[in-house]
Amino acid sequence: MSLFTPLKPRLTHARAELTRQIEVVNEFGEKSHVHIPAERALTVYLDKRELVTLMTLGASPEFLVLGFLLNQRLIQSASEIESITVDWSLGEGEMGQPGVAAIKTREGQSQAGSKTAARVVTTGCGQGSVFGDLVNDIDAIQLPAESSIDQATLYALVNAIRVQETTYKSSGSVHGCALFKGAEMLMFVEDVGRHNAVDTIAGWMAMNDISGDDKVFYTTGRLTSEMVIKSAQMGVPIAVSRSGITQMGLEVAQRVGLCAIGRATNKRFLCFSAAHRMTWQTELAENAVKSVAND
Repeated sequence: MSLFTPLKPRLTHARAELTRQIEVVNEFGEKSHVHIPAERALTVYLDKRELVTLMTLGASPEFLVLGFLLNQRLIQSASEIESITVDWSLGEGEMGQPGVAAIKTREGQSQAGSKTAARVVTTGCGQGSVFGDLVNDIDAIQLPAESSIDQATLYALVNAIRVQETTYKSSGSVHGCALFKGAEMLMFVEDVGRHNAVDTIAGWMAMNDISGDDKVFYTTGRLTSEMVIKSAQMGVPIAVSRSGITQMGLEVAQRVGLCAIGRATNKRFLCFSAAHRMTWQTELAENAVKSVAND
């Protein structure tokens, strides 16, 4: 057994308040208070060089930044990073005065320069971005051939999301992502964009040496090409969404053999790709239909 322990970056724990209470006036002219997501700007510096500004709730900013670097392939592993320091106090995360995430690599010189030159702004909330030529490199990704999910487990994880206490339930306007092992939810995160949420999960996986081989990725947002690529890069062979899938997202899923499941609510879903990864238990869906008919 190897005694080698991979180096991990030192992280601050600069979690911010996720919501803010404001006063509103309804259609009857009545005043009341509601909570809205506390969106913040976070400017990322890699070895003292400004890299990108992310709009985020700030739930787990260090995991977000680490996952962003991994999913953009600006680094190959968390061991390349010495520290990630997040400071909201410089601008208190308000518009025009972003918080700062300072990343220090162990080598002291990032190789990100050439990769940041080719930038593609992708669709969706929060405007994700893909650096370099990730789409052309997806054929190098190899997902575990034996990984699968049965219908009962799919229903269980959809229900787990349904009962999860969320910022969305209290304030709306955010996306959620989760990582499951079977029906067990390992990690749940919300952010203003689903891109940030999946990056945060990627960062958490890297810090905790979590393999994606036997995991399922869930998102409330669409399965766009970027979301499918990120799931595949994380080694997760099954992605589930309560929304749908885009044409390019489908093409990527088919190329890498990722099982993309969408429109997953209650006992309904559509398997868009790699249906061989599903263990079908159609009687569960049939029983649900009969139960509704009898009510």
